Amino acid sequence: MADQVNSLEELGTVAEGVEAVAAVEIAAPREPVRDELGRSYATGKRKDAVARVWIKPGSGKVTVNGKEMDTYFARPVLQLILRQPMQVAGVEGEFDVMATVKGGGLTGQAGAVKHGISKALQLYEPSLRGALKAAGFLTRDSRVVERKKYGKAKARKSFQFSKR
Repeated sequence: MADQVNSLEELGTVAEGVEAVAAVEIAAPREPVRDELGRSYATGKRKDAVARVWIKPGSGKVTVNGKEMDTYFARPVLQLILRQPMQVAGVEGEFDVMATVKGGGLTGQAGAVKHGISKALQLYEPSLRGALKAAGFLTRDSRVVERKKYGKAKARKSFQFSKR
């Protein structure tokens, strides 16, 4: 009889432990990450480009390396890429974006800024994470240029072959 009582007590403590773990997992919502100026910061990457992005509530002004988005990214396609995270999250015109970007070409830089904006939005307002993640904007695009191999003209192209 005493053995049954001990095993029941042990079972009760195990059940309480499981409930506590489940409660911790459920009651751990993501907290907004903001600095003392009310901004959120994130780093975005694409190919060789790295973008440092700060977002704060504002009128929707986007500044890249000290220039307006329209002057830095002159091509409409690149401007469209930068606007995508805001459109998907449904916060167009609500945040000012300040980004500095280095490395790579314009397309890679636009992708890096887009990645940074997405991550910063998710940190500023965790409820936007679902929409951004479903659109694939929080995932870093890992495709990079393949290295050149010795004995080859480029990464895979061979020199012209002559049988005789």
